[in-house]
Amino acid sequence: MKKLFLALLAVAILGSCNTKNKEVKEEVNVEEVEETAMAYQSFGEKITDNEVMTEAEMYEKYKNLKPGDTVNVKFAAEVKSVCQSKGCWMRLDVGEEEAMVKFKDYGFFMPKDIAGEEVIVNGKAFIDEMSVDDQRHFAEDAGKSKEEIAQITEPKRTLSFTADGVLLPENQ
Repeated sequence: MKKLFLALLAVAILGSCNTKNKEVKEEVNVEEVEETAMAYQSFGEKITDNEVMTEAEMYEKYKNLKPGDTVNVKFAAEVKSVCQSKGCWMRLDVGEEEAMVKFKDYGFFMPKDIAGEEVIVNGKAFIDEMSVDDQRHFAEDAGKSKEEIAQITEPKRTLSFTADGVLLPENQ
């Protein structure tokens, strides 16, 4: 009887040791997941950071577009400039050129101080021909000098994008 009692006691002690080890492992895994999660400020429609194309992949898409074509995409790129009037547009680096991003139905605006940040945008990419007047307007919004604005004299083929949602990494 004594041997049976000691055997049961040993099994109970060993069983409780295994449970503690499993709990510790689960806590470590939860902490690791929390450290790798990226926090974003969301603008416009809610989007995720899943299945995001790179700048280079997006540039390849643009190279295959003709005026009138559109393609729905989500990509990450560095912000080169933002409208300094109210944040109603931004230019993104897509490799050899910049994409002009406007926001669907002017439903949201971006902070004016995010040049150099990498954002994720979701929406429609297309090729546009920008008039001289529009180019001058955007140059003025960007804070260009009168001399730089006066040098704009011809329509320009532009990489354009209408964003319905944007993710901006939160400062940690």
